[in-house]
Amino acid sequence: MSDRAEFQLPRAPDDLCFKAEDFISPDFDVDNFLHEHRKLATLETMRDDLGVYLKILRSAMIELINKDYADFVNLSKDLIGLDKAIDQLEGPLGQIREEVIQIRQTLDCATVEMYNGLEEHRKIREEKQCMHSLGRVYKSITKLKTILSQINSEKLQLDLLERASTEFNQLKFHSSRCSQYISSEIVENVGKQEEELMSTLSNHFLTLLSSKSEIIKDKLSRCLRIYVTLDKNKEAEEFVRRRIVSPAIDSIIVEKNIYNEPRGLQGLYDKLLEVLDNQMKGILESNVESDKPGRGFNFIVNSYWIEVEEKIELRLKSIFAAGNPELFHQRYTETLHFLGQIEKRCENDKILKEYKTHPLYLRFMKKWNLPVYFQIRFQEIAGGVEQILGQPASPGSIKPQVGEQEFALNPTEVTWNSLERTWNDGIFLPQLLHQFWKLNLQICSRFRVWINSSLKQEWIWNSEGQNAGMRSRLEFLVLLFSDVQKLSRKIDFILITAKGKLGELFNSVEDVLKQSLEELRGNFDNDLPKITEEIVKEIMAKSAPSLKQVSDIPRLFRRTMREKPTQACAYVKNAVGNLTEFQGMCGHVTKDVVDHWLLLAVTQLTE
Repeated sequence: MSDRAEFQLPRAPDDLCFKAEDFISPDFDVDNFLHEHRKLATLETMRDDLGVYLKILRSAMIELINKDYADFVNLSKDLIGLDKAIDQLEGPLGQIREEVIQIRQTLDCATVEMYNGLEEHRKIREEKQCMHSLGRVYKSITKLKTILSQINSEKLQLDLLERASTEFNQLKFHSSRCSQYISSEIVENVGKQEEELMSTLSNHFLTLLSSKSEIIKDKLSRCLRIYVTLDKNKEAEEFVRRRIVSPAIDSIIVEKNIYNEPRGLQGLYDKLLEVLDNQMKGILESNVESDKPGRGFNFIVNSYWIEVEEKIELRLKSIFAAGNPELFHQRYTETLHFLGQIEKRCENDKILKEYKTHPLYLRFMKKWNLPVYFQIRFQEIAGGVEQILGQPASPGSIKPQVGEQEFALNPTEVTWNSLERTWNDGIFLPQLLHQFWKLNLQICSRFRVWINSSLKQEWIWNSEGQNAGMRSRLEFLVLLFSDVQKLSRKIDFILITAKGKLGELFNSVEDVLKQSLEELRGNFDNDLPKITEEIVKEIMAKSAPSLKQVSDIPRLFRRTMREKPTQACAYVKNAVGNLTEFQGMCGHVTKDVVDHWLLLAVTQLTE
């Protein structure tokens, strides 16, 4: 870059076929240069122009050499005697190096000496702190003993408990700072005072919890703050669980109560919620939050739920059995309602999250064997569908009397009833949405298999004869077409039902369910042309024999004196009569569809 700034390439004359900048381009290439400039000039002209510019470059090079020649000569003169000057500098520089090394050694020694002095000073300071803390330990032991004796003699005053907790914290703090100087007797004494303090605090806490007074909320809050001060949150939660919750629910969570209660398991759950709302009301309303994360109370989870879950799992094992699906569904939904009521009583998101992610909560939910329940329901519903759809189509498949909005075929009605049953309040569970939805799709798929097999099978004649059987098949096909249309339209009711059952969960799966139903509706619509084809074949099979008499017309009128016919022949009446009869049995199908069928039939008859 600097060379280009000092020396500029000579400018080429304007009458040349190229520019000087072409040669200093980063992507300069001889072949490209010739290819581009050959369009502007011939090779002879380009050769002459390059020769002209070469002379210019040579002149510029000579001028540049002449300009820098003096510098080249002076440089060689300046280098004479440089080695002697370097030798003269070597001695003083070596002396300076030795002096720097000596100074560095002196500084290192001073640094080590200073560090040792500071370390000794630190140890002395720590020893002083230990002695100070040791003195504070003896004072705190004496002071704490005095406070505890006053509490025992002055009817459990909260003020003294707060003072005792503060003093005990001071005792623990100073004990940790001089632990190496504390004798085993002092450690034992501190342990006894801690036990005495916790016993006194627990007794006072229990007295407040057992009180029916409406003014204990503030006292409970102060008592809980003492537990926080002592960092005994877990002990407080365990105390409430052992002394309040366990006795209260011990007589409730008994298996015989499920059968003795008028409302069964729901009645038992209601009584458990009463414990939460009555015996634990005061402590939940008085709950305090600690300034330090993880040091607050969670009585709902650590005192109430743990005890309830363990007793339910131990004493009410029968509620998890899925052998009776109706009873299992009832108890599972009642349990979910009970768990939901506990969620509503969680004071904040933190407690709610701890409740929902607690290992015992997760283990409790896994105790409910939902896969087994679904398998039982699957066998009930799918078995009933298979029992009907496994039979071939016959006159017995047609219902005797049919309303306008009802299905005309028994298999279609069974299919729809089975779909509705999967969403029944006593069967469906949102937790099994994906499995019940798959069952819906399987039922519809099985119905489509039955449709295709019915179209291919030979019709089973009834006891009244072939003609009645033929009519029954045609009627069956018409009613099948009508039923498939109705079923396709009713599919939207499945989505409406799912929305009512799933609540907020529906929003997250709505698009997937809609897409699935649209695909299902498309499959049913694809079956309609197949049914139409079979209907036209049946009409043709019934009307075509009458048209065979057309071949007799020449024989009837050949060499005879018969008058010209003035009305249609009998075969025409028979053929048209079959179409009229067919039109009469299509009351369940729209006029447009019937007209389409007749058009197809007449078209094929006249070909």
